[in-house]
Amino acid sequence: MKSKDISNALLRTIFILLGIAICGYFLFSISSIITYIIVAILLSFVAEPICNFLQKRFKFSRTLAIVSSLLLFILIIFGIIMLFVPLILGQSKNLSLLDINSLEKNYTVFINNVDVSLQAYGIDYEKYFNVHKIAQSFNFNFITDILNSIIGSIGNFGIALFSIIFICFFLLSDQKLVTTNLRAVLPDNHRWRIIASLLRIKNMLAKYAIGLLLQLLIVFILYLIVLLIFGVENAFIIALLGAILNIIPYIGPIIALVMTAFLTMLGHINENFQTVVLPTTLYVIIGYFVVQLIDNNFSSPLIFSKSTNSHPLEIFLVTIISGTLFGIVGMIVAVPFYTAAKFILKEFYPDNTFIQILTRSL
Repeated sequence: MKSKDISNALLRTIFILLGIAICGYFLFSISSIITYIIVAILLSFVAEPICNFLQKRFKFSRTLAIVSSLLLFILIIFGIIMLFVPLILGQSKNLSLLDINSLEKNYTVFINNVDVSLQAYGIDYEKYFNVHKIAQSFNFNFITDILNSIIGSIGNFGIALFSIIFICFFLLSDQKLVTTNLRAVLPDNHRWRIIASLLRIKNMLAKYAIGLLLQLLIVFILYLIVLLIFGVENAFIIALLGAILNIIPYIGPIIALVMTAFLTMLGHINENFQTVVLPTTLYVIIGYFVVQLIDNNFSSPLIFSKSTNSHPLEIFLVTIISGTLFGIVGMIVAVPFYTAAKFILKEFYPDNTFIQILTRSL
C-alpha cells in the first residue's frame, strides 16, 4: 500500500472519530430535550387508547379527544403535586424546629454508646477504622443542601411538563403526516425495512411504558407498607415520591432512602432521639433495603426482561454504561434506546452472527 493511501485512510479514520465525538457531545448537550421527546412518545402510547375510546364511545373529534386525554394527565399530575403541599408545609414547620447542633450532639452520644458497647464485648474495631474520626467528619448540613436542590428543581419541572405535553399533542394529532413525510424522505431500497423497524419499536415502547408503570405501582405499594408499619407521617405521599424517584436506576432509590430517613426523623423531632427517632429511622431504612432487594431481584428484572425481551444482565450493563457516559438522563433512556437499536440491527443485519446472538430473544 502506498504512503498516500495510508495517509488518506488515517485521515478518514481521524475525521470519522472526530465526527463521532462531535455527535456524542451534541447528543449530550441536548440530552434533556431527548428525554422530553422519549417521555412524550411514551405518554402518547398511553394516551392513544384513551383518545380512541373517546372518539368511538363519545364521538369526540380527534383534536378534542387528544386535548381531553392530555388534560386528564395534567390533572393527575397536579393532583399528585397537591398531595405534596401538606407534606411540604408540615416538614417546613418541623425543619424550623430542627437544631443541627443538637442533632450532631445526639449523634456523637450515639457513637460513644456504640464504642462502649463494642469494648464491653471485647471487640477491637480500632485496628480497622476510627469511629470517632468518622463521626467528626460527618456533616449534617447536607440535609439543608438536599432540600435546597429539590426546591431549585421545581422550576425546571414546569418547563419539562410544558415541553412534553406540547410534543405529545403533535405526535398524537399528526401521526399520518409524520408517517407520510417519513416515507417520502426514506430511501427506496430501505424504506420498508425502516418502517417495519419503527413499528416494532413502537410496540416495544408501549410495552415498556406499561412495564414501567407496573414497576412503580409495585414499589409504591411496598414502600407504603413499610412506612405504615412504622407509623411514619404522610406515608402515602413519601411512598409515592420514592416510587417516582425509582425511575432513576440505582441512584433514585438512594435519594429516596435518604429523603425518607430525613423525613422520618423530622416527623419525630419532638421525641427522644435514641429511644424513638433513631430506632424508627433504622427500621425504615432496613425496610427500604428489603423493598429494593425485591425490586432489583424479582419484579424489575421480570417486568423489563418481558417488556423489552432483554436479559437482566444486558439491562444492567447498558444502564451502567449509559449512566457513565451521559449521567442520570442516560440511565433513564438507556433501556428503550438499547432495545430500539436491537430492532434496527436485526432488521438490517439479520445474517450477522453477533447480531443473531444479541437479538435472539426478539
